[in-house]
Amino acid sequence: MVKNEHRYRPLYAHTDIMGIVNNCRYLEYFEAGRNELMRSIGYTYAKLEAKNIGLPLIDAHLNFYSPAKYDDDLRIIAYLKNMPTVRIRIEYEIKVGESLLVDGYTTHSFLDLKRFKPVRPPSDFMEVLKTYFK
Repeated sequence: MVKNEHRYRPLYAHTDIMGIVNNCRYLEYFEAGRNELMRSIGYTYAKLEAKNIGLPLIDAHLNFYSPAKYDDDLRIIAYLKNMPTVRIRIEYEIKVGESLLVDGYTTHSFLDLKRFKPVRPPSDFMEVLKTYFK
């Protein structure tokens, strides 16, 4: 398993008049967690894109338990529990302290950006991940 934690404080612009974070923002927070997860293993999105590979979203699921508020110290935790194939599923938890606010997952396809066809992940990406899944 690969796991990373990223901290973030919601902007006032992300909230409604009551200071509650708008629910559409959580997918952005998931994206931030996913980016930091990839950065933590030394294989950024930019490196994938340099190989003409993208990760379009094909499925997303969120469970809401409690709202985040303006300036909360969010802990965005992203997990990769299984080795990818032509798809990769990232799981997330968003917490304040130990209180779980939101959890869920996103599923992405590895896509050749020139042909817009699904492809297998790059071999060097898989080699990096193998070190975490011994």
